[in-house]
Amino acid sequence: MRTVEKALKLLELFDEAHPSFGLSALARRADIDKATVLRMLQDMAAAGLVEQDPASRNWRLGAGILRLARLREAAFPATGALNPILARLAQETGETAHASLRAGADLGTVGVVESTRSNRVYIEPGLILPLHATASGLAYTAFARPDVPAEVLARPLAAHTAATPTDPATLAARLEMVRASGYACADQTYDADVHGLAMPLFGPDGFAIGALAVATPATRLTADLRRLILSALADAARKATLGMGGRIPDHHRIAA
Repeated sequence: MRTVEKALKLLELFDEAHPSFGLSALARRADIDKATVLRMLQDMAAAGLVEQDPASRNWRLGAGILRLARLREAAFPATGALNPILARLAQETGETAHASLRAGADLGTVGVVESTRSNRVYIEPGLILPLHATASGLAYTAFARPDVPAEVLARPLAAHTAATPTDPATLAARLEMVRASGYACADQTYDADVHGLAMPLFGPDGFAIGALAVATPATRLTADLRRLILSALADAARKATLGMGGRIPDHHRIAA
């Protein structure tokens, strides 16, 4: 693994549940020796990407991340376009709506609006969504540039639940189903008891750049709710794509 890849791997370990790490803990989670991790942290600290708490000596994300995020948003507005669409999607369906964009090897969650129901799906802000195990990942992969499905099918496919597709032939067949229908579904393939429905978000070139999705407790998904979600998703995904300057390709049709 190259140095840049190792550094990015370190940054991806920080999340809502783990906002900071001691050096030893970070090295263990990354499976990289402490000396190498320390050198990379020091290099990233010089660029403002991470910083060390003076009191605890733990490492956390630095303010440089915010600067890069603002530059990205200014050049390619996503949050401003997605947030109102997600709010309406959650309201119309009564379920948790979320959006994700390609981030490294998988998808990174860039927006979440939770359901107001007491029994709802919680999605952590910034959650990384595996391309083979989630509805969002399948929707993105099926409509991404041609090299993306081939790359995903060549990876080791980790099992997150008993229902996760871990066989390349099975996954390839699911991707074909997504292309034919225009949407992806994932029935407890990433989280037990969670059913996801997703549609792709397209970039200016007509290839997918991410996905818009609705997640619901699997026990609550009826045929009527499924139809409602797919109808709301189709409208929301179209608006989100156009709002971010994307183009829906002529061959994309939704067979709900």
